Amino acid sequence: MATVTFDTLELVEKLVKSGIEQKQAETIVRVIAEAQESIVTKDYLDIKLAPINTDLAVLKWMMGVLLAGVISLVLKAFF
Repeated sequence: MATVTFDTLELVEKLVKSGIEQKQAETIVRVIAEAQESIVTKDYLDIKLAPINTDLAVLKWMMGVLLAGVISLVLKAFF
């Protein structure tokens, strides 16, 4: 999975400038960096969901054939 890259040192400096203590700022940035490892991107989801989309296409085709068969039997029964 892809991660968003950012300058951690710059973020720490910005947090310190805004009034957060150095150690707290470093911890916050570390947590953000670790959380990015589990971010799911749209490209990753597209790759993982591709087999499901294929299965749905086949299912739609099969339902169409089934529906056409039922309609032809109903028409045959009444005409």
